[in-house]
Amino acid sequence: MFTGIIEEIGEITAITPAGDGWRLTVRAPKAASDAVHGESIAVSGVCLTVVGSTSDTFDTDVMKQTLDVAAIGGATVGTRVNIEKAMPVGARLGGHIVQGHVDGVGEVLEVRPGAQWSVLRISLPHDLAPLVVDKGSISVDGTSLTVSAVSEPPSTGSGTDSTPQDWFEVSLIPETLAATTLGSRAVGDRVNLETDILARHVERLLAFRAADAGADRAATPEGGSR
Repeated sequence: MFTGIIEEIGEITAITPAGDGWRLTVRAPKAASDAVHGESIAVSGVCLTVVGSTSDTFDTDVMKQTLDVAAIGGATVGTRVNIEKAMPVGARLGGHIVQGHVDGVGEVLEVRPGAQWSVLRISLPHDLAPLVVDKGSISVDGTSLTVSAVSEPPSTGSGTDSTPQDWFEVSLIPETLAATTLGSRAVGDRVNLETDILARHVERLLAFRAADAGADRAATPEGGSR
């Protein structure tokens, strides 16, 4: 379990093929200094398991499924990554509950720099759009952020078959710009997205409730009552 509060910016120093996956070596002195075999570290929002370490690097295996669904699949040697170690029991939850299970990948659509901050507009896979709300929480490359704007849901009866681009915006303060890789993001960059776990649970619950209601209606004779 993580909080989305980034502890340091690491760098991928080696990528070694391992079956249909990768073994990554990440230089992150703070995380590696006391890393132990088997512990979890979030690498740009992807929960990975330490399989080896030195005083300033750690090794971790990334399976094919993760490479397929997360932006880390496009990483190269030299790629900078956000690092967070698992939250210890009893620690303050400074961000929000982050599992390190990437839901999908977004693309930076716009960067609007301000006097002391920057606003990123990021595309949102259509199936994730209902889970992202204004002023809600979202993890972008492992960073806990507050959504500052969202695209409108598609209108019914619009007479068009095209699906509008779903997006959300986050406003980044100077600390976030300096302490995470988001400060160097540019239009076209791909980022890992993890939606709020509470929203995912509610969506799943409502899907089952709707299915059960439909089954009840189908079992009730027309015009009759149960």
